[in-house]
This record gives sequence, C-alpha cells and structure tokens, in this order.
Amino acid sequence: MKGLILVGGYGTRLRPLTLTVPKPLVEFGNRPMILHQIEALAAAGVTDIVLAVNYRPEVMVSTLKKYEDVYGVTITFSVEDEPLGTAGPLKLAEKVLKKDDTPIFVLNSDVICEYPFKELAAFHKYHKAEATIVATKVDEPSKYGVIVHDPYTPNLIDRFVEKPVEFVGNRINAGLYILNPSVIDLIEMRPTSIEKETFPILVEKKQLYSFDLEGYWMDVGQPKDFLSGTCLYLTALTKKSPEKLCSEPFVTGGNVLIDPSAKIHPSALIGPNVVIGPNVVVGEGARIQRSVLLANSQVKDHAWVKSTIVGWNSRIGKWARTEGCTVLGDDVEIKNEIYVNGAKVLPHKSISANVEHESIIM
Repeated sequence: MKGLILVGGYGTRLRPLTLTVPKPLVEFGNRPMILHQIEALAAAGVTDIVLAVNYRPEVMVSTLKKYEDVYGVTITFSVEDEPLGTAGPLKLAEKVLKKDDTPIFVLNSDVICEYPFKELAAFHKYHKAEATIVATKVDEPSKYGVIVHDPYTPNLIDRFVEKPVEFVGNRINAGLYILNPSVIDLIEMRPTSIEKETFPILVEKKQLYSFDLEGYWMDVGQPKDFLSGTCLYLTALTKKSPEKLCSEPFVTGGNVLIDPSAKIHPSALIGPNVVIGPNVVVGEGARIQRSVLLANSQVKDHAWVKSTIVGWNSRIGKWARTEGCTVLGDDVEIKNEIYVNGAKVLPHKSISANVEHESIIM
C-alpha cells in the first residue's frame, strides 16, 4: 500500500515555531509531528510514502530520509511549484501512487489521532468503494462541513452540508482517507480540492463511504490546538503505553512525558499535561502545567509556566510567569519576574517588560 501526507507550505498558523523548522518537524510528544504518521503507516503495511511539500523540502529530506531504514519504507518528496490544494498533490505524485492497484492512504500532516489504518483498510476493502473518509464526532457540528449518510445504506455518504443551521448529523471529515488509484483519474493537474471537487463526484457515483474514528482527534496546526492535542495524546498514552509517562515524585496530576536527558529539580511541580524535551532544565520550585518545553529550553527557579509552548533554547527567568497560550520561538528570553500572557514571541527576542494582553512580539 501507499501513503500521501499533505505537508503543505509555510505553517503560518503555528508561528513562531515554524520560523525555525518546517511544521512537520516540530516535536509533538517529543517526536517530529510527521513521524507519528510515518510510523503508523508503516505499521499498517505501507511501503511507499509520498510527502507533498512546497516549502523548505531540503530540510525535511535530510531529516526524514534516515527513517526509511528504520521503518522499512521508501519516502518520496513531491515538491509543488505552487500550492496545489488537497487533490492536486495526488495528481502530481501519480507515477508513484498508481504504480500498482493497492489503495492509497491520504492524510493531512496536522492531524493527530490513534491512526486506525489497518481497520480503515479492512473496512474499505469490505465495502468495495472507490474511497472512504475517516469521520469523527463533534459537539458543535454547525462549525464544520457535516457528513450526511444515505438513509438506506449504512456508512454510504449521501451529501455534505457546510456549517448546517439545523442539525443534520455530528460527523465531520477527520482529514484521513483511503482511495483506490482510480480516484486520481478524476483529478486534473491544477490547484484543486479533494473535499469540494473530487468527493462530490464520488458521492454522485455512490462510491464514497465514511469510517467512524474511535478515540481522540485533533488538528494541531495552531498553538491552542497543539496544546489541546497534547493533552489528548498524553491521556491516550496513560491507557496505551503508561510506562512512557513519568511517575517521579515531582509529577502532580499525571500525564507528564519527560525526555530522559532533562534535568528537573526535585522541588519542582510538573503536571498535569506536560511534555518536556531533551536537555531541558527546570529549576527549584518551578511550576509547570499544561505546557510543552522543547529541546534545550530552561525554566529557572520559582517560575510559573502554564498553557505555554517554550521554544528551543529559550529561557524563562526566576519568578517569571507565562500563561494564556503563550508561544516562545527559538532562543527567546523572558527576564526575571516578568509576566507574559498570550504572547507570540519571535525567535531571538528578549522580554524585559510585562505583556498583559495577547500580542505578537517581533
């Protein structure tokens, strides 16, 4: 089988982190975001993975090629001269994706979940359709494009309703698909949307089904969702792989993932819902909650860090406080006793005055 991961462009929603590295290489749960997907595809029997990119492909090539041997896959980079939407990349990579008649997994690189690729492939094979969409349930379907099923055929999609005013269903497109290679014949070589242009054709042909996703799901392409997705991911780990989580006395509330190379003062309080990366240093009496600390960052004595993404090599001073979905880019310094609420701080900046309201520090 084959897989196509839609990597896309500049990752503007996740800035300032993506000013330093491409979004797929930003660590989620202490591993590059895209590695979660490559691993899951390989485990499902995928042997060819295509990454559709249009920004800084050379960085990803050098980083990801080493995983080919680790996971027994061939990784191909399909580089777009212009953004091609969600369907154009399939046409661009047609040579690889149509080299045999096995199905193709397609997924957005922002999506984090417990990827059910084996179950999805079995479901798709059973229904003998041209394409299957993974669907997830939401509490407020009026914000999304909602899947409406055929009343007589279970899981067969009848239509999509964009941001419905009246309730028509609570399942939405989760950004994961499995397609037969024949679907590529429906796509023209131009910027085009699989959701708006290709799927409606398959609906008319009664060749599009949906598969219900169990467990958590999150698009982690922007900071607030990155933090929410981290909480969901850590909660899932407590059930699936609790041995990966930290249980040291300084952990409070659980759901804490710490790289072995990090140095945490015994009097610090960490948790719940915290990820601490390689070579991070956390000082005496520091308090960290619902946050992600990326590699080589430092939280000094008695600092309070909540709902914050601390970028690589950044430093939070003594008695400082950050909260409100603050994001520090690479090599940012928050001076001692400074309060930061909801700031997005670009790389290599130093903050020496309080930031009380959401703002971008350039």
